[in-house]
Amino acid sequence: ETKTKQNKHKFSRISLCAGVCSKTGVSVISDGDSLTLSAQGKVQPQRASGSDEYVFAYGNDYRAAVRALYLITGSVPLIPRFALGNWWSRYYVYTDKEYLRLLNLFEEQEVPLTVATIDMDWHYSTQMEEDLAITAKGRNTPFYGGNNGWTGYSWNKRLFPDYKSFLQKIKDKNLKITLNLHPADGVRWWEDCYTDMATALGKDPSTGEHIPFNVASDEFINAYFSVIHKPYEKDGVSFWWIDWQQGEKSTMEGLDPLWALNHYHYLDNAKTSATPLVLSRYCGVGAHRYPLGFSGDTHITWDTLNYLPYFTATASNVGYTWWSHDIGGHMFGEKDNEQYLRHVQFGVFSPINRLHCCDIQVCTKEPWAYGNGAGEIAKQWLRLRHQLIPYLYTASYLTHSEGTSLIEPLYYEWNVPGAYKYKNQYRFGSELLVIPVTQKRKSGGFAWVKAWLPQGKWTDIFTGTHYEVESPAGKEVTLLRQLESIPVLIKAGGILPLSLDSGNAVTNPEKMEISVYAGSGEYTLYEDGGEVNTKKLFTKFTASCQNQGDVCTQTLTISSCGGEGVIPIGRTFTIKFKDIKEGEITLYKNGEPCPVDEVLTGCVALNLPYDVTAEYTVQVKYTPLTKVQKAIEHARRTLIMASGNSWEKSRLWKLFAAVKTMQEYSDLIATEPMTPSLKACLTEIL
Repeated sequence: ETKTKQNKHKFSRISLCAGVCSKTGVSVISDGDSLTLSAQGKVQPQRASGSDEYVFAYGNDYRAAVRALYLITGSVPLIPRFALGNWWSRYYVYTDKEYLRLLNLFEEQEVPLTVATIDMDWHYSTQMEEDLAITAKGRNTPFYGGNNGWTGYSWNKRLFPDYKSFLQKIKDKNLKITLNLHPADGVRWWEDCYTDMATALGKDPSTGEHIPFNVASDEFINAYFSVIHKPYEKDGVSFWWIDWQQGEKSTMEGLDPLWALNHYHYLDNAKTSATPLVLSRYCGVGAHRYPLGFSGDTHITWDTLNYLPYFTATASNVGYTWWSHDIGGHMFGEKDNEQYLRHVQFGVFSPINRLHCCDIQVCTKEPWAYGNGAGEIAKQWLRLRHQLIPYLYTASYLTHSEGTSLIEPLYYEWNVPGAYKYKNQYRFGSELLVIPVTQKRKSGGFAWVKAWLPQGKWTDIFTGTHYEVESPAGKEVTLLRQLESIPVLIKAGGILPLSLDSGNAVTNPEKMEISVYAGSGEYTLYEDGGEVNTKKLFTKFTASCQNQGDVCTQTLTISSCGGEGVIPIGRTFTIKFKDIKEGEITLYKNGEPCPVDEVLTGCVALNLPYDVTAEYTVQVKYTPLTKVQKAIEHARRTLIMASGNSWEKSRLWKLFAAVKTMQEYSDLIATEPMTPSLKACLTEIL
């Protein structure tokens, strides 16, 4: 973004690098300038001569092109479960009590978190220089290095007098911890680790000689981890946020310090974690081996929000799938309750949901700071993100094992013009189609979103609205949504697993909701032993639907294979057939009928105590709604939510309730006077 003469910020898109997918069917990646990587993970000088180019010729099979990239460069690692929940992050000078008080407030508001980020002011910095103004040993050098206070490795004792106790209290809340790093200025004489670092490198600590950052030196990089980082990891730091911004040069020609930091930090974290992690910036083709990606300081603008879905989906074309954006926006812009909520809604359906903002005292991303209902709705969405962890972790496994991204552009699945035109839409895992809202609402309280729907039957998981598209080319529509939701569609026969456990924990849940949508489909839930063991469990859900005259039978079969002991004893599935309001339920365990614990909700639902060694079959016989009945139900929901005179809404409802054909429904919309937003809402299913 650039400043105008009026001191406002004008949005301009960054240029994206080349990927391996092309509408021409051919893409070329040159690797001739890269260095050599040894089998032990050590970076070695560049090969002597010759070119190194890779031609990806896969036509419109874009997934095959990305999988070929992974064959060459290595697969995407499995992302740990904790990284898939809600992160709290803010560039802010916290004290330990302030930070813990904030975490307690999230607990009181029942908003789960999984990662606690502490930005650069965990260590001494230039911001605190005038507070302490320390010089030592007669040196004239300011304690924090003048303007070079971004680098630091010593906990600020004024803010965190007992940092070990502070870290332990965060861990007790079932949160993982990451600290922000700017390592460019090396290690200077005032750091707590200076003596040990100098000794490890064969220097005399009494001289106070500056130890420069040298990522190309084996001695430096080994001491960098063993002396500086490992002690803090023993104290409770789970992984590191590498905030490198200091250029691409190092003492080894061709070695980008950012790439090297990502590489070595990831390898080092793997020594103590079964699913290692770093948070850093993109360092070129192959960076997918070092997740996660920090996309930089986003601006608090609608233009920025509107760019992020396209940016995230398109990055899959170079195999870089795990982006962590500053959700809510980091800086500049203006506070806007609606924009904040729309940003959170996108964050919930993005790879990593990390709330973040700048260090301005009166700027924060705490939900309760946003009024007029936006904050309350945001809290519901943050709870949903935590519930989605089983679905997200399964997607992480599929990315690792099969090379399919959590977020994919539409054209990966549908090679038709609409899939290329609507660049902000994306597939989210195997079951969902997400259409983010990235513009302000219009009159009537609705956001108007132009969208493309693929061929098939789709249901909005939030509104329950049904869409049927017959044309193989799909269909362009305008969808209207109030503040509470964005369009998230699930295909017919889709299955969505959600955790119902409370709190911050991310272990395999004891209670789960399995949402089943009418039709035929399959979904396999992946779970493992996490940090405890490497056992894997696959639970397969198979949905099928048979029509017998006016009666349908929806069947769901559940079976597991893999290691026992992975899931909690006493797991319960609450199975909800979301498209079926009433029906006759039959439950079988290993082919034998068994009692049904029916749950009264807005749809047919039952509780199922799950035995991992058994096979279950659930059947629901019901009378399906016709297309006209679905349209009438859509009209009822729309009129309930719409503003306006109650008597007029009642009059319209009586007219819609009496229609017999879709043509009558369409004619009614065309002839009856109503607001443009109401008309558009009622029309969207046509």
